[in-house]
Amino acid sequence: MAEHTERTGRTEHGDGAERTERTDRTERTDRTEHACPSAVVTVLIVDDHPVVRDGLRGMFASAAGFEVLGEAGNGIEGVELAARLDPDVVLMDLRMPGGGGVAAIIELARRAPRCKVLVLTTYDTDSDTLPAIEAGATGYLLKDTPREELFTAVRAAAEGRTVLSPAVASRLVSRVRSPGNEPLSAREREVLALVAKGTSNREIAAVLFISEATVKTHLTHIYGKLGAKDRAAAVAVAYDRGILG
Repeated sequence: MAEHTERTGRTEHGDGAERTERTDRTERTDRTEHACPSAVVTVLIVDDHPVVRDGLRGMFASAAGFEVLGEAGNGIEGVELAARLDPDVVLMDLRMPGGGGVAAIIELARRAPRCKVLVLTTYDTDSDTLPAIEAGATGYLLKDTPREELFTAVRAAAEGRTVLSPAVASRLVSRVRSPGNEPLSAREREVLALVAKGTSNREIAAVLFISEATVKTHLTHIYGKLGAKDRAAAVAVAYDRGILG
C-alpha cells in the first residue's frame, strides 16, 4: 500500500507538472501572439520644464500602448532613472541646467545600452543636432511634432529605427551634399572653441594635453571643413553656422 501510495504521489506530481508545463506553454503562446504590435512601449521623460513633462505624460497616458515609467528634470537624474527603470525609450531634451542631454546620451550608452534615446527639443542647429546623433541618439524630433507623429516615432525608436524630423533630416542631407561642409569632430570643436577665446596654439596644446603639431593639424582640418583661410574666418563661419555660441 505504501508503495502504491508513493507511486500515486509521483504520478500526481508528474501530471501536475505536465499540466503546469502545458499551461505555461499556452500562456507564452498567448503573450507571443499579442506581443507585437500591441506590446506596451515604456517611456522615461527627461526635460527641465515641469509643464512639458506633465504635457507629455498626459499625452502618453491617453494613448494605448504606452507606459510612462518616470520623469527627470536633467540629464544626470535621467541616467540614474533609466539605469534603474530600464525603459524602452528615453525622451531627452538637450539644453538643461544641472546636466545636459548630450552628456546623458553618452552615459546612457554605457549604463543602459538597451534604452533607445529619442531627442525631443526646440533646437535644430548643427551645434545641437550633430553632437546628439554622434553621442548615440536613435532619433531627433522638435517639440512642435504632432502627437500622432510623436507616438509613431517612439514606437519606431523602441524598435531601433532612426527617426528624424524633416527639418533635421534636411539639414543633415545638405551638410553631406555641400562641399566644404563636413561636420567637425568633437576634438575639432574643442580646438575651435578655444581658438574663439583667443587661446594660442601652445595654450590649446596644454589644455587638451596634445602637441602643438597636433593642434596645427586640427586647425588645418577645421579650415578645410569650414572653407576658412585663417583662425578669425573659421570662428566667424562657426558662429554663423551655429557650431559655436
